[in-house]
Amino acid sequence: MTNTYKALSALLSYPTAELKESADEIYYMIRKEALAPEKILRKIEPLIGDLKKLDIFELQERYVFLFDRTRSLSLHLFEHVHGESRDRGQALVDLKTLYAESGLDIEASELPDFLPLFLEYLSTRSAIEARTLLAEPLSVIVTLKERLAKRKTSYAALFRVLEAIAGGKPAQAELDELRKAPDDDPNDFQALDAAWEDQAVTFGPGEEGCPKVDQMLNRMHPRDAAARHAAQGGGQS
Repeated sequence: MTNTYKALSALLSYPTAELKESADEIYYMIRKEALAPEKILRKIEPLIGDLKKLDIFELQERYVFLFDRTRSLSLHLFEHVHGESRDRGQALVDLKTLYAESGLDIEASELPDFLPLFLEYLSTRSAIEARTLLAEPLSVIVTLKERLAKRKTSYAALFRVLEAIAGGKPAQAELDELRKAPDDDPNDFQALDAAWEDQAVTFGPGEEGCPKVDQMLNRMHPRDAAARHAAQGGGQS
């Protein structure tokens, strides 16, 4: 088990009194395993400081403002690829099945593509496997890092750490597509309504599903890749 992923999952979750109390311990855990360079890990310090000194209600309000009210900052990975299209539903089912087969049971109300939950899953894998899987949604992680950095929020540091752990660079074409998506302002309600109506970003033919998500799921669980491909009609001539 790699504790860093579990620690990053906690920091990306809705702030609680328990998280405030554990902030120093969580940061120590991340620094101790050192999965990313020290200079990048130290960028988490402002967030740790906020968790310790800010009122819990202020922390919760900030979190909701960023990640719940702002679609372009959603922590649901597949939303940035599929939006609310029907393709996302099957991807979520496949990912939930993968979690279950790996011994990670989630509540019915939880969506499997929620980044903190995905990181929780990675914490159960070997270091090499976890790093490989983290690289799959790297284009989404980098896009979120850029949008959070533009808002000058301390949460951006967590995505810098994830990017460093994953290593490498995201596919440029995928990153360019994500950058084209509207980066909405949660105070502009008219723009938010329009954003929710926009068509989802895809990296391939719209009705054929998203190759990027299929690729990520197939690499997570290659044993079922052929079966999933056949079920989606990929074996038909």
